[in-house]
Amino acid sequence: MKSPRELSIDINLIDLINTFEFSDRIMTGLKLLLANEEIQAAQEYANTVSIVRLGYNDHGPVHMRTVTYLSVLMLDLLKKAGIKTSLEADGCGTYEDSIIAVILASILHDLGMSMGRQNHELHSTILAVPFIDNILSQLFKDDWHKKTMIRAVAMEAIAGHMGTISITSLEAGIVQVADGCDMTKGRARIPISLLHAPRVGHIHQYSANSIEEVNIAEGKEKPIRVDVHMSSEVGLFQVEEVLLQKIANSTAKQHIELYAFVTGEEVRRYL
Repeated sequence: MKSPRELSIDINLIDLINTFEFSDRIMTGLKLLLANEEIQAAQEYANTVSIVRLGYNDHGPVHMRTVTYLSVLMLDLLKKAGIKTSLEADGCGTYEDSIIAVILASILHDLGMSMGRQNHELHSTILAVPFIDNILSQLFKDDWHKKTMIRAVAMEAIAGHMGTISITSLEAGIVQVADGCDMTKGRARIPISLLHAPRVGHIHQYSANSIEEVNIAEGKEKPIRVDVHMSSEVGLFQVEEVLLQKIANSTAKQHIELYAFVTGEEVRRYL
């Protein structure tokens, strides 16, 4: 059973697609992903391992849906600024193809947490392949060019979302940044509530717990502006050690401006 928050984010994702008036194929692909019970089970178990066994933040259904929402939002901002995706710029595909690749990657990028934290991004690519192939076969039938191309971009985005390997597509760079932007206090609430004794990595939880909101909108100098609002400066650890590092290693870096605020006052302009 999906939680109320998961159902709410599902509705938000579908509303997002409707707002941007994307194609029926994109809508169909998104609904197939959200309705797939095996994907849901895989996301939930990844979250159990992440939170209960390892003491990390949310890496489950809510997180993966949130990253999907943020990725599509940022791609739309780039499109409005006249910036082509890598598939478009390469002359290999369309904006629709890029959106589908990004949605696939975002929904599936943390499945590898079910096998542990180390190299989980690479494990995620292995676990995601059957799901990617199944969805693409339903969307594109026997169009092997489309299926091969979109699968490759989606897998690059999954493998590269931690910023530990070099990526080359703008699509992968967007997923990487979107993953870093999901760091509000709600993501750390459950691990902190389960805390009984200090454990390695808890600075990330306490830092994330001070992040009140992350806003993504059209920037004044760059197509994408990211504003991080915090209740205390401990949140700067999360901004500098997680989000900033991912942006710095992202192919989307040149298109992003980043600001940090504590109780409404700007304290840092990073990009």
